[in-house]
Amino acid sequence: MEERFVYEKPPEKEIEKLKNLRKECIRDILTMTTIAGSGHPGGSMSMLDILLTIFSYAKISPEISDNPDRDKILISCGHLSPGTYSVLGRLGFFDIESVIPNFRKIGSIFEGHIERNIPGIEWTSGNLGQGLSAGCGFALIDKLKNNNSYTFVLMSDGEQVKGQIGEARRFAIKYNLNRIKVIIDYNKLQISGSIFDVMPSNIKENYLADGWDVIETDGHNIESLYTSIKKSLSIEKPVCILANTIMGKGISFMENKYSYHGKTLKPEELQKAMDEIGLENKIDYYNELSKTKTFIFPKKIFPDVPQIKTGKPRIYQADSKIDNRSAYGNALLDIGKENKSNPENSLLVFDCDLASSVKTDLFLKEMPERFFQVGIQEHNSATISGASSANGMVSFFSDFGVFGVDEVYNQQRLNDINHTNLKLVCTHVGLDVGEDGKTHQCIDYLGLLRNLFGFKIIIPADANQTDRVIRYITSNPGNFFVGMGRSISPVILTKEGNPYFTEEQGYQFKYGKWDIIKQGKNGYIYVMGIMTYRAVQVSDELEKENISIGVINCATPMVIDKEALSIGIQSGLIISYEDHIESTGLGATISLYLVEKQVNVKFKRFGVSKYGSSGKPDELYKEQGIDKESIKEFIRRIIR
Repeated sequence: MEERFVYEKPPEKEIEKLKNLRKECIRDILTMTTIAGSGHPGGSMSMLDILLTIFSYAKISPEISDNPDRDKILISCGHLSPGTYSVLGRLGFFDIESVIPNFRKIGSIFEGHIERNIPGIEWTSGNLGQGLSAGCGFALIDKLKNNNSYTFVLMSDGEQVKGQIGEARRFAIKYNLNRIKVIIDYNKLQISGSIFDVMPSNIKENYLADGWDVIETDGHNIESLYTSIKKSLSIEKPVCILANTIMGKGISFMENKYSYHGKTLKPEELQKAMDEIGLENKIDYYNELSKTKTFIFPKKIFPDVPQIKTGKPRIYQADSKIDNRSAYGNALLDIGKENKSNPENSLLVFDCDLASSVKTDLFLKEMPERFFQVGIQEHNSATISGASSANGMVSFFSDFGVFGVDEVYNQQRLNDINHTNLKLVCTHVGLDVGEDGKTHQCIDYLGLLRNLFGFKIIIPADANQTDRVIRYITSNPGNFFVGMGRSISPVILTKEGNPYFTEEQGYQFKYGKWDIIKQGKNGYIYVMGIMTYRAVQVSDELEKENISIGVINCATPMVIDKEALSIGIQSGLIISYEDHIESTGLGATISLYLVEKQVNVKFKRFGVSKYGSSGKPDELYKEQGIDKESIKEFIRRIIR
């Protein structure tokens, strides 16, 4: 397999080759952005020598673009897609002629910001400040698997003010990710002007302070840039290369003009630019090509999702005093033990200083080498866990709901777009958090997560269902969210008094299937999570008053189980019951379905209607009218 940066310094013929290639790329960049009428030409041209050097001499080529031992090149500043697409096209990763007329066009894979499904692109980016965290995820996997790889993260100077970059720098040092190398396009301009005016940042000093080495170089001198990168490979530390560049480099009227950060050329300006570099203006050719040619876009192979043994489920009996988060911790421990002796063990756990609360501390004690303590750095942890799961791993990230969902929604959205394999398990959701008060009572997680197209959402009812859910998500690909409260809750039982969610009762978790806990004649309560046992208690107590109310557990509240819902429709009364904002949770899912299908049925939502205060969960439920007595009183009124 080819190696990286084989020359001590690049021969003159190599330098000349890249200089000529640079002119071709400038034409590509300016032509595609002019045709599209949008894009970022100026920064693409300042980054161009960096892109050409790294993709030409790192251990990466079209032939090995899916080899685990390849070098990984992540581009944090995804808006520099014109330069990236041009370089990759010119180096043979795909046909450059498929890019230029289709850049930013509907139906094209060549979007305005780089996309992971394009050969040569490792990570979809565009949300500035996340690239180094993603790079840490890639570098971590290469280190664990002993891959002969380096991770290069190309970044802009303007994004260096973002706090997540500092989080990632510290993670790289803590876990000795010595093969991660950052190259910053230091053109000192951003969309609003000088980086020193917009928001000053001591870039070099910040990297040094966090323990990195820093090399400064001329980002337009191929020899200097090449030798700086080669030197960084011999340094057993994370290294930042600060490459001094010029916005719009190569076209005199564009150079050092921040307006060209996101401003494209007019046709007459494009002609002027082509005259300046001495190349033919091919815009008419590409405009005509878009009308006459049918384009077949390249496809990329993604890593296989690993198969992990999940072990035998535990059974929690009727007298068990356990919360769902402890059942999660136990299941994770079991899975860890089951795979401990496997040299291809692909299980990782990430924590943000909450292991004892989210119950991943059991896994930590058993498998410390697969547990990563990121500290109070939620944004960084969300991205690292997502990126690592995109590289043939199963990654668990556990946190409180307000941190793992609310605080890092943008990071989870980008994980979703990147089609990661993340298992996001959040505890302390709902008013059940209790005395911690409104800042920690995550009552909106479903409202947020329902906007992510790729996340599957599960809210288990008790310890037995939690156990089986955790084993299920471990062995099934894709992004999953599992939410649970803080408090101990009773085991859900059959009418015979046996644990309901067990194989002995014929139970097997299936995503999208709701569970009929109790049959009813006068109506049904549709419920999820920690409210399930309360709904059962409501049903039991009303049964003594000759009111028959069924209970259906909706552990997958974003997916309608039509068969289970039809039972409630036939009874004439449906009640949704949840420890979540009533307008964006389970009740919203059911009500939207009923309205769309024009179903005539009595329907009532019980859920959270305002921020909670500090207090015991049952006190908070009573304050908001979602305690058992309030539910029973409503049912009595409507039935009688």
